Amino acid sequence: MELAEQSGGTLTEQEMSPIREKWNIFRKNRSAVLSLWFLIFLFALSIVAILLTKYSAPFSPATVRLSDKFLPPLTPFKSNLVKPEDAPPFGIYLLGTDELGRDVFSRMLEGTPVSLTIGFVAVGISVFVGIFLGGLAGFYGRIRFGWMTVDTLIMRFVDIMLCFPTFFLILTVVALLPPSIYNIMIVIGLTSWMGTARLVRAEFLSLREQDYVLAARSQAIPEMRIIFQHIVPNAIAPVLVSATIGVATAILTESALSFLGFGVQPPDATWGNILSDGKGFIFDAPWLTFIPGFTILFVVLAFNLCGEGLREAYNPKLRQQR
Repeated sequence: MELAEQSGGTLTEQEMSPIREKWNIFRKNRSAVLSLWFLIFLFALSIVAILLTKYSAPFSPATVRLSDKFLPPLTPFKSNLVKPEDAPPFGIYLLGTDELGRDVFSRMLEGTPVSLTIGFVAVGISVFVGIFLGGLAGFYGRIRFGWMTVDTLIMRFVDIMLCFPTFFLILTVVALLPPSIYNIMIVIGLTSWMGTARLVRAEFLSLREQDYVLAARSQAIPEMRIIFQHIVPNAIAPVLVSATIGVATAILTESALSFLGFGVQPPDATWGNILSDGKGFIFDAPWLTFIPGFTILFVVLAFNLCGEGLREAYNPKLRQQR
C-alpha cells in the first residue's frame, strides 16, 4: 500500500511537472504576472458590475441628472434638484458625469462585461474556425480534389482572406447588418481566424509524423480519436498564446467600431461608445475621453503582456534568447 501511495504521488508530481515548469517560467516575468492579476481583478469586477448595474439603483448607468452634468471626477453629490434615490454610489461622482449628468463610473462598470464578452466570444469563434480549417489542412492536406489538394485549397483561401484590409471588411459588413452586439462578435470572429489556422496547420504537419501518432494509426485507432486525443492537446499551446493576444485585438476593434458609431448602440454602454460620446467635449470635459481611452490602453496592454509571458513559457527558443 505504501509503495502504491508513493508511486501514485510520484506519478502525480510527474504529470504536474510540465505545468509547474511553465508556471515557474511565467512568474519570472513580472510584467506578465502583474497583467495576469490585473485581468483576474477585471474579470471579477465585470461579474460584480453585471449585478450592480442591473439590480442596484445607485449604480444605474441610465439615470439622468441634468443639473449635475459635466462634473469632474471626485465631485461630492450635493444637488437639491436630484432625488435622493438617484444619488451616485458612495455619494460621490468617482469618475465625474457626462453631458446628461449620467455617472461615468456606473457607465464604465456597465461597459466592462460588454467589452470583455465581445473580446472573448469573438476570439472563441476565430479559434474554433481556425482549429477546424487548420486541422483539416494539416491532417487531411494530402487528399486531392482533382488537381488541387485540401491543403492547397484551404491555404489559398487563407491567403485571399489575408489580402483584405480586415478592419474595413468588418466595417463594411457591420454597416450592412443591423447594429447588434451579436453581429459584432460574429463578424470580428469570422474575420480574424487566419493566423490561428496557420498555427494549427503547422503544428498538425509536425505532429502527424510523430511516433506516438504513427503508433496510434498502426493500432487502427479512429482518426477522430487520434486528432482530438493525441494531436489537438499538443497543438493547443501556440493557439492559447495567439488567443490571449487576440482578445486584446478584438476589444480594440470593437472600441474602434463603437467610436465610429457602428458598434454597440446607446443606451448600452461600452468603452468605445463612451469614448465616442466624449470626443465632442474634449476641452470642456476631458475626463470623458481620457478615462475610457486609458482603460482600453491598460486592458489591451495587460492582455498583450500576459500573451508574451505565455509565449515565452511555451517557447524554449525565446527563453534562451533572454
